[in-house]
Amino acid sequence: MPRFTRETALPVPAAEAFAWHARPGAFERLTPPWEHIDVVAREGTIHDGDRLVMKVRKGPLRLTWEAQHQGFVAGEQFVDEQVRGPFAAWVHTHRMRDEPGGGSVLTDSIDYRLPLGPLGRLAGGGATRRMLERMFTYRHRQTRDDLAAHAAAASLPLTVAVSGASGLVGSALAPFLTTGGHRVRRLVRGAEPGADEILWSVRDGCIDAAALDGVDAVVHLAGAGIADARWTDARKALIRASRVDGTRLLATTLAGLPRRPRVLVMASAVGWYGDTGDTEVDESALSGEGFLADVVRDWEAAAAPAEDAGIRVVKLRLGVVLTAAGGALPKMAGPLRFGLGSRVGSGRQWMAWIARDDVVAGIHRALVDDAMVGVWNLVAPTPVREAELARTVARVLRRPALVPVPAFAARARFGEMADEALLASARVVPARLLAAGHTWRHPDLEGALRHELGRVREDK
Repeated sequence: MPRFTRETALPVPAAEAFAWHARPGAFERLTPPWEHIDVVAREGTIHDGDRLVMKVRKGPLRLTWEAQHQGFVAGEQFVDEQVRGPFAAWVHTHRMRDEPGGGSVLTDSIDYRLPLGPLGRLAGGGATRRMLERMFTYRHRQTRDDLAAHAAAASLPLTVAVSGASGLVGSALAPFLTTGGHRVRRLVRGAEPGADEILWSVRDGCIDAAALDGVDAVVHLAGAGIADARWTDARKALIRASRVDGTRLLATTLAGLPRRPRVLVMASAVGWYGDTGDTEVDESALSGEGFLADVVRDWEAAAAPAEDAGIRVVKLRLGVVLTAAGGALPKMAGPLRFGLGSRVGSGRQWMAWIARDDVVAGIHRALVDDAMVGVWNLVAPTPVREAELARTVARVLRRPALVPVPAFAARARFGEMADEALLASARVVPARLLAAGHTWRHPDLEGALRHELGRVREDK
């Protein structure tokens, strides 16, 4: 059978790297954001007999992939083997070994056989190899960087309650925390909470306060998507209520607990600044004008009960979060793959952007760094003009950016949202993080896009 192998040096001992893989969330942290994979069933983690069933979407195809673990050697290796799935055979061996000078080496070896014999090898051999190169370039970078981040923080295990845990940021944050040894308790809607779930309802103004008593920290990410739908009056009311009412409910509840959390980290937005034109703004800038600026002012103010109760509150003003898993990037990349799409309007408007893993890193720092209090811009240190963003996405995808979207067309399609979310300029810089010596995983746009879109290896 063909064999694919990838090795990477890790900054921690093998036992620590092995423990990371054995904790809940490792599969989610290692799944590339451009892949469409849903976990259907899961039994255990990586011990012998544990299994994972996935639905994998490849174009119009929906494939079931079931893997079962074997070959478990604590601190050294584990193996997963395909029971059923798209390959004729698939055996994936994960090994970790200590290095004499410190740290360890991670080795992934995959022995596989394509279906249809010689015809399958002829038709799909090269594509499979390229797929594995892309996937394991991403996986090994994620493993290395996550382990380094947890080692640098060196905090005691925390119990962290997270709202919006299934959203664009929360779905990356929760597994990052659990693989680092922390416990995550998700705030969810519904009638029957599962393990580590806490019931709440912003609409009904209720929350299970007793379940929050004694948690170490709370991360508040919940809120209706700003750019998910045209801004009707009803949509604007939902955007405001989901943020302002949700934050007020959570902050008031935390303030009244017998054992309050040490910190509340809440997502906010650079919409606070309004349209900044070509003016560079940092956390000291006054609030701007418009619907988003009004919402962000009330949103941040709603955390006052927690601040008044002595809880350390960190308000992270996020820029446009870039990930192939959802949000703005797939909406841009989709048309560009066919040579369509380009700048929106003049393209001269500035965009404050940030890679999703850098949002996770910023939240992680806010959880463990007591010096972080108040407002912090959580954006990349290199804002770009919108036209440059479009050109860079096209370059990474190796596609032309041919057809711009005129401002009138954007307004016709999106209404008021076009002026505030697409055509407004946000030249926002993370002054406080820069002053604190913060390090970004992906400080430049092209590097971030190559990582998110799986274009690192093939462009070397």
